[in-house]
Formats: sequence, C-alpha cells, structure tokens
Amino acid sequence: MATVRYFASDGAPVLLPLHKPVTTLGRALGNDICLPDPSVALHHAQIVFNGRDFQLEEVDSEGEILINGKKKRRARLCNGDRLTLGRAQLGFSMFSEASAQEQAHGTEAEQSSDRSDLAALRRLQSFSARLMTTRSVDELLETLLGDVLELTGAVRGFVLWMDPGEGQEALPRVRASRNVQKDAIEEASGSISDSIVRQVLETKRPLIVSDALNDTTFGKSESVIALKLSSVMCVPLLSQGDSVGALYVANDEIKHLFSRSQLDMLTVYASQASLILQNAMLLSALRADKEKLSAELSDKRFGEIIGACPSMMEVFRKLQKVAATDISVLITGETGTGKELIARELHRRSNRAAGPCVTVNCGAIPENLIESEMFGHVKGAFTGAIASRAGKFQQADGGTLFLDEVGELPQQLQVKLLRALQERVVYRVGDNRPEKCDIRIVAATNRNLEEMIKTGEFREDLYYRLNVVNLWLPPLRERGDDVFIIAKALLSKYAEELGSNVRGFSPQALTAIRKYHWPGNIRQLENRLKKALVLCDRTLLGPEDLDLGDTDQSAIVPLEKAKEDFQRRYVLEVLERNNGNRTQTARDLGVDPRTVFRYLEKEHGAVPGGVTADSES
Repeated sequence: MATVRYFASDGAPVLLPLHKPVTTLGRALGNDICLPDPSVALHHAQIVFNGRDFQLEEVDSEGEILINGKKKRRARLCNGDRLTLGRAQLGFSMFSEASAQEQAHGTEAEQSSDRSDLAALRRLQSFSARLMTTRSVDELLETLLGDVLELTGAVRGFVLWMDPGEGQEALPRVRASRNVQKDAIEEASGSISDSIVRQVLETKRPLIVSDALNDTTFGKSESVIALKLSSVMCVPLLSQGDSVGALYVANDEIKHLFSRSQLDMLTVYASQASLILQNAMLLSALRADKEKLSAELSDKRFGEIIGACPSMMEVFRKLQKVAATDISVLITGETGTGKELIARELHRRSNRAAGPCVTVNCGAIPENLIESEMFGHVKGAFTGAIASRAGKFQQADGGTLFLDEVGELPQQLQVKLLRALQERVVYRVGDNRPEKCDIRIVAATNRNLEEMIKTGEFREDLYYRLNVVNLWLPPLRERGDDVFIIAKALLSKYAEELGSNVRGFSPQALTAIRKYHWPGNIRQLENRLKKALVLCDRTLLGPEDLDLGDTDQSAIVPLEKAKEDFQRRYVLEVLERNNGNRTQTARDLGVDPRTVFRYLEKEHGAVPGGVTADSES
C-alpha cells in the first residue's frame, strides 16, 4: 500500500496510508489528509489512483505544488518523490512503510500482507508491460490468469467475457481458462457455478464464497453441489458501468481460502485488466477492419489516391499516360480535392522519381520575396542577403517542381517564369549568370485561369505553356459513392493514430455524408473526422459528431406524381430557354402546344403575359 509521510515542523513525521482511489489533501478538517499549515489551501490537492499509477492533481489553482523542487499542476508520482504543498513537506512511497513503534510491535501477518501487496503491484506492472509487446488477446488472458492464480492460491481460474450484442440475461462465455499446472481446462463452462457468476454480474459487486456447500445462499445451487465447491472468488469486469465479464477463481480442497484483502486486491487488478482487455480487443477489431478495408480498396486505389467514380478513373487514365513524359501538366479543381496528391503521384510514376519533388505554394510567399524563393539570390543582392542561396528551381534540378496555387503569381514574376520555362535557365536575384535547370513543371490552381486571362490578371502565353495536359479533379459532391470509401479509409487511418474507440459510422451519418455539399472537399471531410474521433465517446460516429446535423429526407411521393413534377419543371425550363415561345417549346419537346399550355396553367393559373402562343420570336 502506498503511503505519504508528512514532516510536521513541530513533531515527528506522520505516516499516512493511501487506501482510497481519491485522497484529498488540504488545511480543512474534511480532507483525507489534513495538513495544519497556514500556507496550505483549504482544499489544496488530491492523489488519484487509477489502478496502476498514483497522480497528484491540484484542486485550488492558487495553491502552489512542488514535486522534487519543480512547480507542477499535475504529475504522476514515483517512489521517493518529495512533495511541497505551500510550505508543508511530504514524502511519497509506493510501498508500505511502518513507524518505529509499528515496527517494534509489528506482526508476522502484517509483514506478510505487505509482501502480498508488493507482489500484487509487481504483477500488475508486469502485466501492463506485457501489453506493450503482446498483440494477441489470448496471450494477454493467459498472462492474466497466471498472475491471478499465483496471487490468490486458487487451483483454477477463468476469464468470462460477454460477446457484443448479447443480452444482459445471457451468461458470458469462457474466453480463457487455466489450472495451477498452467494447462487449459477441458469443458471449462461445466466447472463454473452459474448462480455465483450471475449474482456478480447482476450486482456488479465482487463476491467471496468461503464454504460453498454450506453457504446459505448458494449451498442448494445445482452447480455448487455438482462441482462440490469450497472456496470461490468472483470479481466483475466493468465497462462504463456495465458488466462485460468476470474473473472467477476457485479451490475445491480448502475452505475459507480467500481473504477480504485478496478480494480488494483482485478488484483493483480486475478494473485495470478490464480496461487493458477492452483496449486490446478494440485494437484487434480495428486491425481486422483495416485489413478488410485494405482488401476493399485494392481495386479502388491509385497510389495514395482513392476513387472509383468515372471522372476519377478518367483522371487516373490520363495520369498514367502523361506520367512517363516530361510535358507540363496543369491540375485544376476546387480547393481540397487532392491536387498535391496527384502531383506527387505524377512524380512517383515519372522517370524523375529518383530526383527531388519540390513544392512551391505561390500564394503563401510575400510578393517581395517570391522571386528570391523561386530563383535564389546571391550575397548582397538586397538587404539581409548575407549569403548566396539556391531557389526552388535549383533545388528541383533533375526532378519535379510543383507550383501550387499558380494563379496567385504576381504578373511581374509570370514573365520571368515564362522565360525560365522556355529557355530552361534561371537567373538568381543580383546575378547575371544563367543557371541551367533540368526540371519538369507541374502546376495546380483552384482559380479559373481563362477568366483571369480575359481580365488581364494572368498571361495567356504562360497559361498555354503550363496547360499542355489538363487534369481536372471533380469536387467530392460529384464523386458519388467515393465519399463513403474515402471517409472509411480516413477513419481507419486516424482512429489508430489518435487512439480513438470509434470503429465506424452510423447509418444516419453515412446518409448525412452523402447528402452534404462538402464545399471544402476532402480536406474538410478529413478535418471533420479528426475532430469527431477526438471528441466522440461512442464506437459509431453520428451526424452530430461530424457537425452535419439532422438529415431531413424529402417525403416519398407516388411515382406518377414524381413524374408529373419532373415534367412540369422541365417544360418550364425549356420554355424559359425559348424566351416564353410556347410553339417553339412544343416543337423542341415533341408535344402538342396545348400540353405546354396545360403546365403553364398549373404553374400560374393563367398564361403569363410574357408568353407568346403562336408567334415565334
């Protein structure tokens, strides 16, 4: 048992055991450890035990805490740490200590109990360390049972675990079993008292039965009589307050084998074991989901790019053809559609894959520095140029230069960029000596460069130099079911990275994802998923976790009414394109003019004044 030693200024040190999950420290009398020092706050701090570690946390933000002379607000305690609360001095020990008087009158039983507590802590630490290197849940369960049998003196033990989806009335199945000879027990389910397990699961409280055959509660149980049970100890495994299994140990030869201190120790051990096992099983499930997803993505992945819709398949077809050449490629599309991924895939599949792939964000560099960033400068070219420096063109020599957001380039630099592309040479700022650059240019923009040419913002000759082959990336909203594939792939990736318990999407979330417009495209979806994985406490993400709200679906109408509504909208659209000419509209649609008139009456109640019936305009 861990202890705190308080070094009072006016007397001998006071030894204070930590026997609660949360121990409060402060000047007020209601604290578990009262420190009668005026410099200590009324409720200064607390020591929390989570089943493995002790952690000191502040309670009063104005109360100063020092651990080994360093200011802390929260920290994990280690054996021998020196604590200072205000001016009060304390020492922390992970192990039981005894005062001189207690040592003089200590009993052999107390010393044995201390050794048992120390052995339990060491076993718990060993089990936690095993988790870091053991991936198999079955191996973890075997280790757990081995520790439990050795600590309790039982001859056989079982780990019972409830399968997901089973009702609370069902008993958990035997997930692992072991006897004192470290062998698995055949027909393990027949070696357990169902009545004892059921009571532990229902009450969620640990239980000791010291003489099962003569016990007033369980003595008449068929399983107890059949098994001739003597000593039984059963502890629930809990998850978020619900029983998910139990640890069950028994010895049929010795009555009154298990003590209350062993039950307390096993309860702490079980709480830690439950958490570890849940994480291990969740991690195992995530790996299985990841392998399944990888298999599903095998025919929908092009390098790092995911997609199977017709528009993306066309992008992949073009990319594969132009990658091996040195011609310039212009990647267009809305922001967040993955233009940089396409550029890197072009480089990876090119003959320049062994060379560098240098990215320049043309919109992120100040205008007065962009020429130096692109072409480099010599020492003394301008104030602050204390040394010569190569630019992005020189850095990309022998490889690919990716000009992201090329539409943001100032016009003055557009001229120099065009010259560099035509002559394959660059001039550093402040130098008149040309430098040859063997590079391939890949550019990207989310702006309409053709409209910018009309307004004079972008040079037409540079546009044609960059746009030898155009790869247009469709927005996420136009990629159909690709949004599901991408969302699942991103969830699998970031759930493992962020240590999240989330394993998938609810049906409502998938509907919301499909219906949402996604103005920020894949980048927006990625950021929404990261936020949801950090904040969500459930195993399935809902629409609210992705900030998509409720997805109100339109009401289902009879097919005839749906057809009628569509025809009415289409007739009115064609009528508008024909400037209200009903005769021309009827001719284009291949229907009688009276049909057009009928739809107009339904829409307006009368023929609008701007509609011409027989004349053609």
